[in-house]
Amino acid sequence: MITGELKSKIDKVWDAFWTGGISNPLTVIEQITYLLFIKRLDELHTAKELKANTLKTPLEEPIFSDKQQHLRWSRFKDKDAEQMYEIVGKETFDFMKSMANDESPFAKFMKGATFMIPTPNLLDKVVNMISEIPMQDRDTKGDLYEYLLSKIASAGKNGQFRTPMHIIKMMVALMKPKPEDIVFDPACGTGGFLVATGEYMHDNYSDKFHNKTFRDYYNNQMFHGNEFDATMIRIGAMNMLLHGIENPNLYDRDSLAESYTVKNQYSLILANPPFKGSLDEESVEKSLLKMVKTKKTELLFLALMLRTLKIGGRCAVIVPDGVLFGSSNAHSAIRKEIIDSQKLEAVISMPSGVFKPYAGVSTAVLIFTKTTSGGTDNVWFYDMKADGYSLDDKRNPAEQNDIPDIINRYSDLDTEKKRNRTDKSFFVPVNEIRENKYDLSINRYKEIVYEEKQFDPPQKIIADIRSLDKERMKELEILEKLLNQ
Repeated sequence: MITGELKSKIDKVWDAFWTGGISNPLTVIEQITYLLFIKRLDELHTAKELKANTLKTPLEEPIFSDKQQHLRWSRFKDKDAEQMYEIVGKETFDFMKSMANDESPFAKFMKGATFMIPTPNLLDKVVNMISEIPMQDRDTKGDLYEYLLSKIASAGKNGQFRTPMHIIKMMVALMKPKPEDIVFDPACGTGGFLVATGEYMHDNYSDKFHNKTFRDYYNNQMFHGNEFDATMIRIGAMNMLLHGIENPNLYDRDSLAESYTVKNQYSLILANPPFKGSLDEESVEKSLLKMVKTKKTELLFLALMLRTLKIGGRCAVIVPDGVLFGSSNAHSAIRKEIIDSQKLEAVISMPSGVFKPYAGVSTAVLIFTKTTSGGTDNVWFYDMKADGYSLDDKRNPAEQNDIPDIINRYSDLDTEKKRNRTDKSFFVPVNEIRENKYDLSINRYKEIVYEEKQFDPPQKIIADIRSLDKERMKELEILEKLLNQ
């Protein structure tokens, strides 16, 4: 965890950006991302130098030539602000952008990068802050970037907004990723689901990282993501790099576009795709429209996930409540497809405050497995009422939290079969869901026990009122006498 002192420094830098005229949080994070990459280039070059000196061999494939030594982080960071600004703004930055085909995998995301730090003084503050961070520590630099990302406080286009990390971690814990998984997020944004999956690997399969074959697979093949915003791609790639994932397969593309035809490729999908959006049918890949004829992005993304999953692949996805009970042909068709042709396993209903202050929409997590041959028998429902934070715009920490209970119950579904429908969680047979027109809203199946209240008969209530009136009049007479004395 990063310390309060470091958070304070980051806050001061953030305020300096704001004062300098850069108020868009994505722009701030993007500029810091560029500087982190420049620092990493110097670290890679230093590692090559150390290896050459240790082995007493010539320096192989140096990142900086002899004439470019002044562009290195370690060389310009101690210069005065004006000199540093001249070097970074005019030379180092262009050098960084020219490395799109360099051996550093992250360099490919630098195309189109623009230096926007307005003053030498601000650049000096940011460079000093980054220099003080122990960047060799995966946890520290990962936590630093997460803290930066937590400052994204405005909704994006087409219903995009950042998924709270505690919700992401809950979904990862429910899915229990495996070392052999190929993980995909079709709308990856800042890479939160992919990063959390990587952290799950470190926490649960730490011994695997001693194996070079697994490390190579982890760094180069395990993680995949699409995002059509180049800025988000850069931020997401740096997020993953700082969490120890060296070469994630992130692509600047629209997952729903006609040109994206990938199918049967991934074994695990974790996502919170944009909803409330509406697309032009002409631009949508045709196989998706065959499965669900609609313009709604939330339904098209479900079709995409079914197409891109391997047989046996699992998916946990956040959907708006309307997906669960919408009565249109498209809504019914996608639910029928998941229930009848695949294996729907769980529906976790979340309260509307989970995504505040970005949005107040009610959502749910759907968990299903691609089988193409059915398999849905009993669907597990959970009615989440609290997630550890207040459900207003402030989202302050709160004691009530159903997330640990959700994870515990889902890991022991045999016990869940004994629960009644008055509980927070219960099973519903698939035939009952079919009889209810594939409605997946929890209120359709949850039983509410009404407690009978006993009230006094009207005559007694009237008598009590009369008695109270008499007492009130007596008190009023006493008060009046006191005032007249």
